[in-house]
Amino acid sequence: MRRPSSTAVRWMMLVVLLFLWEFVPTTGILPELFLPALSKTLSVLYQDRDIYFAAMLVTLYEIGLAMLISCGLGTLVGALVGGITLLRRLLLPIFSTLYAVPLVILFPIMTAWLGVGSESKIVFAGVYAFFPVMLSTAAGIQSIEPQFILAARSMGATMPQLVLRVIFPASIPTVFLALRFGGALTIIGVVVGEMLTSAAGVGYLVTLNRTILDSPRVFAAIIIILILAIGYNMVARAIERRMVVWQSAGRRQASSAREGLMGAPAPQTA
Repeated sequence: MRRPSSTAVRWMMLVVLLFLWEFVPTTGILPELFLPALSKTLSVLYQDRDIYFAAMLVTLYEIGLAMLISCGLGTLVGALVGGITLLRRLLLPIFSTLYAVPLVILFPIMTAWLGVGSESKIVFAGVYAFFPVMLSTAAGIQSIEPQFILAARSMGATMPQLVLRVIFPASIPTVFLALRFGGALTIIGVVVGEMLTSAAGVGYLVTLNRTILDSPRVFAAIIIILILAIGYNMVARAIERRMVVWQSAGRRQASSAREGLMGAPAPQTA
């Protein structure tokens, strides 16, 4: 008997989970306060779609700016720390130590400095996800074969050429893994910040409806958060697959060129 594919198994698990979400509350096994029915949650989400859409726009704005800090700056600093020996020896132990500190304790300080608006959430989420992205990128850069870099330098490659044509392509899998992980942490950081001190955003709706014990609207906001996280992961994976395809195509072309040169007949001498 042929076993089902992993994709089919995942879809089956999702269907079973949604069925249980709808069935268990209606039977009274769990009170609606703890778990409202899926149909009621979706109904509330549709009724208040304008409110949730406006909150999602605020959260997306904060996530986008926070990712410039976490993913953008984290990748850049990680590439520098991983690629330059002096910076690696000086900064890597410091960043590794700071990563061990629970950064949630910094949120009250950021709120005191930047207020309860979007700025504190953006900076907190950016810093919260910066260290994992930076450390993973640095580890990916260090895992590159030294022969690649030596060969490029022996052929006269400049530092920008070395980064763009050797270091970055060779570290694509590790960098994109760091970006996926860092993006997820950025979303978590923004939502947590909105839940703690905010007057807008999806996290604020979670806290607001939780205080008045409106479980369907709490779970409706959770669905929005899940959609944001899953959507980001899908986009990141699609970009990663495209980059890996380009990387593989470039390697095949280079391999074919080398084989052609090695198989070419030697020039005839008079």
